[in-house]
Amino acid sequence: MKKVKKVVTQDLMNGALDYAAYRNMIKLLLQERKTTGNNHSDEMVAYTKMNDQRMNRWDKTLQINEEVTNLVKALPLMQWLIITEAWCGDAAQNIPFIAKLADLNENINLRLILRDEHPEVMDAYLTNGSRSIPILIMMDESLNEQAKWGPRPEPVQKMVMASKTIPTLDNLAFIESIHKWYADDKMQTLQNEFSSLLKKLNTDG
Repeated sequence: MKKVKKVVTQDLMNGALDYAAYRNMIKLLLQERKTTGNNHSDEMVAYTKMNDQRMNRWDKTLQINEEVTNLVKALPLMQWLIITEAWCGDAAQNIPFIAKLADLNENINLRLILRDEHPEVMDAYLTNGSRSIPILIMMDESLNEQAKWGPRPEPVQKMVMASKTIPTLDNLAFIESIHKWYADDKMQTLQNEFSSLLKKLNTDG
C-alpha cells in the first residue's frame, strides 16, 4: 500500500471546504467581482462566472450510471481531497461529478482546497511538472493514499498536451473546443474512468 504524502493531514482535511461551502464561496466572490487566488482581472472573473453556471447545470442534470453508483456505494470509509480553483474550467466540468459521486456514499468525506493557498500539497501532485488542476486524492480513513485522478479526462489531457506543440495556437478557440468536448461527451468518459478506478479500489480493499 502506498503511503500518503505527509502534506495531507487530518488538520488540513478538517479545515477544508465541503462542496456546498465551495460553491457558496464562489458565489459570494462573484458578488464582489472577484475569484479565488490573487488575479481578479475581468477575464478571470468572467471565467469564474461561466464556471459557476457550468457547475449549476451539472448539479441539476448529472446522473451517475448504475455501475458507477454500485461501485461507489461499495467503498469503505474514505477521505477524498480535491485541489482546485474557481477560475479553472476543467475543475468546473469535473468536480460536480466527483461531488455527486461522494454524495452516494456516506462513508466518503469529500473536501476541497485551493491550489494557490496550499502550494505544498499542489507540488506533491504535479502533472508533468505542472500545477494542473483539479486533482482528486483518494485516501482511506487514516489518510493513506489509495488512488488519485486528474487533472482532466484522458482525451482532454491529450488535447492539452498536443496544444503545447502548436506555436500559433488560438487560445480562446482552443478553450472553446475543450468545453465543446465536455458538452458532447456528457460525462460518459468520466464515468468510464471512474468505473475503472473504483473497481480497483474495491479490489484492493
